[in-house]
Parts: sequence; structure tokens; C-alpha cells
Amino acid sequence: MRVTPIEGRMKYIGLDAGSVSVKVVVMDEDGNVIDSVYERHKGHSIVVAYKNLASMNLDGLPVAVTGTAGKTIAAILGVRHTNELAAQSYAAKRLFPSTNTIIEMGGEDSKFIILDESGIRDFSMNSVCAAGTGSFLDQQAERLRLSIEEFGEMAVKTLHPPRIAGRCSVFAKSDMIHLQQIA
Repeated sequence: MRVTPIEGRMKYIGLDAGSVSVKVVVMDEDGNVIDSVYERHKGHSIVVAYKNLASMNLDGLPVAVTGTAGKTIAAILGVRHTNELAAQSYAAKRLFPSTNTIIEMGGEDSKFIILDESGIRDFSMNSVCAAGTGSFLDQQAERLRLSIEEFGEMAVKTLHPPRIAGRCSVFAKSDMIHLQQIA
């Protein structure tokens, strides 16, 4: 999708370069999404970020950068890096003012953010480990020959989810393999 200029409307770019993918979104001043891209970077976040920004023809627009590789990309672009917690909290309150909880599961860590009227009231994150993250879920979906979207749909629809270890992905994987073998 290409960005079409809207006369008199300011546009903003948000770029998140996480441990698994690069996400770019272009929004207008009212928070309407004009364009967006999601692409797995396979370890080449800077190349993928540059390619997507260049293909969207966004020169001169204000940009906010966040994510695992965000500091490096922000330095290359000559812009300020924005903390992920701050970015998520601001966006949630701006777009969905009644939001009071954010659960974010990335490829490298997970975040639980509690919001109040003034912003972040409290938060917690897991340590950098595969347990409880999107990378672990990606691996398990692949083992079942499912896309992550199909895997998520199954999880939402199940009436009796199996119990698996929640503290360590090695134990969780062992539990899942055992459950697959007896199914």
C-alpha cells in the first residue's frame, strides 16, 4: 500500500524494530492509519527497516523509533529513540482512552503494563529468555505446521487448553511434544 498525500494533513511515522520483525505505521494527526508494514527481518533489522521506509517514500516526515534494534536505527536516521513502554502506553491512551492494561508479547520478552489517567502506574517484564515469548510460540506453531495466526485462532477457540510448564520454555516444549504424541 502506498501513502497518498492528503493536503493540509500532518503525517507521522512510527517504526518498531523488534527482535523478530520490523513494523512501520504511518498515521495522520487524528490517529488514522494511512499505511503499515509488518516484516520479519531474520536478523537484518536495519536493512529491512531501511527498505520499508524507502519503499513508502516518506522523506521529511517526523518519525518515532522504538524496539530492540531501535536505538541503532534511530542513530542512523538521526532521530531520538523512544522507550517501548512509553510508546505503547502513549499510543494505547491516545487511541483507546479507556485502556488500563497492556499485555505485549514480543519475540524476546513480554511486558505487562498497568495504566492510570497520568500514564504508567506499574509494569513488569520477564527476563530476556524464550519462555513466554512470541519466538517460543512461533516455534511451536511451526512444529504443528501452522501459521502463527492459525495457532492463535486455535488457542482462542479451545475450551479445554492443556496444562504446560510456564516457567521454562524447555519444559513447556517437552510437555507439548508429549501431548502431541498422545493426541
